[in-house]
Amino acid sequence: MSSINEKAIQRLYGSADEQQQLLRYTSLLDEFHNRFATDRAYLFSSPGRTELGGNHTDHNHGKVLAGSIQLDKIAAVTPRDDMQVEIVTAGFPKDIAADLHQLQPQEAEAGRASALVRGIAAYFAERGYGYGGFSAYVHSQVAMGSGLSSSASIEVLIAQIFNTLYHQGRLSAIELAQAGRYAENQYFKKPCGLMDQIACAQGGIAAIDFTDSESPGLEQIDFDFSSHGYQLMILDTGGDHADLTHEYASIPQEMRCVAAELGCEVLGQTDLERLTAAAHQVRQSCGDRPFLRALHYFQENRRVELLQEALQFEDINAYLRIVGESGTSSWTLLQNCIPTGAVQDQSVAYSLGLLQSLCPEGVFRVHGGGFAGTVQGYVPVSQFKELEEQLNSQFGEGAVTALRIRSEGVIHLDGEFLD
Repeated sequence: MSSINEKAIQRLYGSADEQQQLLRYTSLLDEFHNRFATDRAYLFSSPGRTELGGNHTDHNHGKVLAGSIQLDKIAAVTPRDDMQVEIVTAGFPKDIAADLHQLQPQEAEAGRASALVRGIAAYFAERGYGYGGFSAYVHSQVAMGSGLSSSASIEVLIAQIFNTLYHQGRLSAIELAQAGRYAENQYFKKPCGLMDQIACAQGGIAAIDFTDSESPGLEQIDFDFSSHGYQLMILDTGGDHADLTHEYASIPQEMRCVAAELGCEVLGQTDLERLTAAAHQVRQSCGDRPFLRALHYFQENRRVELLQEALQFEDINAYLRIVGESGTSSWTLLQNCIPTGAVQDQSVAYSLGLLQSLCPEGVFRVHGGGFAGTVQGYVPVSQFKELEEQLNSQFGEGAVTALRIRSEGVIHLDGEFLD
C-alpha cells in the first residue's frame, strides 16, 4: 500500500503538523482499505482558501488576491469500470453516489454533493475529456461554513480525480476551476464566481484578474507571513448566515445597476473617472449605497495591485497598511460588516472592534461575503497564542483558526510525495 513521504508532509503542512498529518494519512489509507477492500490507492489533497484582497470585486470582472491554505481535504481513490462514483467522507453520515451513465442535470439533486460529481463529469464529457467511475475515502479539515470554501475544495478535488485517472493529468488549474464552477452553477444550482475554485486549484497566493471572466489572468506568489513576523488567522464570529441571501445578492446587483447607468454590463467595463464624472446621475438613478459600493470596487481593484506589489517586494508593512485600508473600505463603502438595519446582531462589526482593542498591533478585516461568518487577522507571532486564548474563551473553543499559505493547489500525490 502507498504511504506518504515525510518530506511531502512538511512541504504541504509545515513541520509543526508533521506527526499529526502522518497519522491522518495512515488512518485514511486504513479506512479506505477497510471500506473498499483494495490497496490500490491514488492519493489526493485539495486545500481550502482564504481571501486576501479584492472584497466583492470578482463578480464585476475585477481583481482579487486569494491564497490556498494548509487545511485541506485528502482522498484515497481507486478507479472503477462501471461508471459509478462512491465517495465516503469521514464523520459524515451519508455517502455521495452518482451514476455517470446519466449526465443530464437531475432536478431533485440540486443542492446535493452528487450534483457536483455529475456536473463535473458532464463538463469533461462535453469537451471530449476522459472521465469514469471511482471510489474514494475522504477526510476533510475544511469545515463547511467556515469561510474557507469547502465547496470549491471538493469541486476541484473531484475534477482532479477525473483528470488524473482518466485524462492523463492534462488540465490546468484554471480548467479544473472552471469544471467546478460549471457544476456548482448548472447542477448544484448555486450562482458563484471563479475565485474560490481558482485559489483551491492553483496554490500559493493567486493574483487573479477577471477582466476576461472566462479566461482570467493569473499569477502565483509565494509568501510566508510567519517568516515576516505575523500569524494569519480567521475568527468564526458565530454569526448566522441564515436569511442573509438578499444581503449578499444586493452587492453585485447594486454594482451592476451603477454599471448599467454608465452604459456597461459590469463595473469592470468602465472606470473610476466615469463613475465620479457621473456621480450625481448615479446617485439619482441608483441611490447612494450603490454609488459607494461602486466606489469601493474601483478603489479595491487598485488595492489588489498594490497588495501584489508589496508581496513581491516582501514589504510586509506596506501590505498590512493596504489590508487595513481594504477593511475600512468594506466597512464604510461596501457596507458588508452589518446586516441592513441590524442593531443587536452585529457579529462581524463587534468582532472587528473587539480584535482591534485586544490587539492594537494587529490588522483585521471582514473575510469573504461579510454580514456574518468570519473575520481575518494578521497578528504579531509573539502575541498570537495569548489572543487565541482570549478569543476562544469568548467565542468558544476552536473559534480561532491559524492559517498558513501552502504553495500547492489541488494535487495528485505521486512521485516525490510517496514512498
